[in-house]
Amino acid sequence: MRFLSILSLILLVALSCKQETKTAQKSDNEPVIPFSEVEIEFLHQDSTSIRAIEVTEDAVMYAGSDGRYGIYKLNLTNTKTTDADIASQYEVANKGRIDFLGNNPSFRSIASTSKAFYILSIGNPALLYRYDKESNAVTLVYTEQNEKVFYDAMTFWNDNEGIAVGDSLDGCLSIIITRDGGLSWAKLACSSLPNQIASEGAFAASNTNIKTIGDKTWIITGGGTSRVYYSGDKGRSWTIYNTPVAQGQSTLGAYTMDFYDANHGIIYGGDYEQAQDNNDNIAITTDGGKQWQVIASGANDGYKSCVQYVPNSNGQELIASGFTGISYSKDGGESWSQISDAPFLSFRFANDSTAYAGGRNALAKLTFKRTRSN
Repeated sequence: MRFLSILSLILLVALSCKQETKTAQKSDNEPVIPFSEVEIEFLHQDSTSIRAIEVTEDAVMYAGSDGRYGIYKLNLTNTKTTDADIASQYEVANKGRIDFLGNNPSFRSIASTSKAFYILSIGNPALLYRYDKESNAVTLVYTEQNEKVFYDAMTFWNDNEGIAVGDSLDGCLSIIITRDGGLSWAKLACSSLPNQIASEGAFAASNTNIKTIGDKTWIITGGGTSRVYYSGDKGRSWTIYNTPVAQGQSTLGAYTMDFYDANHGIIYGGDYEQAQDNNDNIAITTDGGKQWQVIASGANDGYKSCVQYVPNSNGQELIASGFTGISYSKDGGESWSQISDAPFLSFRFANDSTAYAGGRNALAKLTFKRTRSN
């Protein structure tokens, strides 16, 4: 009898666990309550065009035109400053303007480590500055002079190693790498990179044509050719993968890219001069970028300059933005709906419902709202 009682207890526990597992699986498969609108709260407004944004756990950093940059830190007193319409949970930590030999460079690339953030200019000369988060000191750590130099995007693999990519020079993409925490940068020789195809370049639209996960790196090009440069060893070797998106003209191709994990990614673009053209401008991969499939051709909101996966969405939810507005997909990019006309050029998520976005004259907090259908 005691044996039977113990056996009955074991069976009861097993059935309970099985039932709990089924319940959890059912919960996981519940339909997503989609985003229906976005609330916009401005942190900063002036004449600065902002395409470079970095969001960390405790700060929002930006860099833009006319040499402008700034950092907002969490405001633990939860009060607003008097600088502008500052979102209540942040306050200005520092704002500045870079002057280089009487000129104010335009910044479109930004990246961050635990100790500093970095901003990289477009145009000649290329100027890469380090902003120390503790001392607020700004130091020039890399320069490059060439009438055709033009850097587009930058990111870090970890606190010590980072990478930036620019338009082609001397037959290959311009790629600079740091291995000492951003204190010094070295340019890769063309002999270590795949050959460039004529008119292949990259777009400095939102600092999102480069993505890193672990040791892996993806770079998307555009213009005459849209290809993916892939490195599995933090930039030491490279492989090329072709993409099926529309390309072949200087303003056409992939402008932005994101990966949800090491296998699932998306590229988005179009032609900013024909923004309503929505044919063959979006593609996804499920094998780490080796193969790409065009989706939503002729059934999306046209050109966008920045695309990002919504965190914690299992790779199903996406937001894309550009001067034509903000669009949303709840099914991995298969279908899209525009949820705002706000013309933000770039954005980054802080969590699964909040992002920070930059545009031609503003930096703002975006809060995405969900509505359960009746």
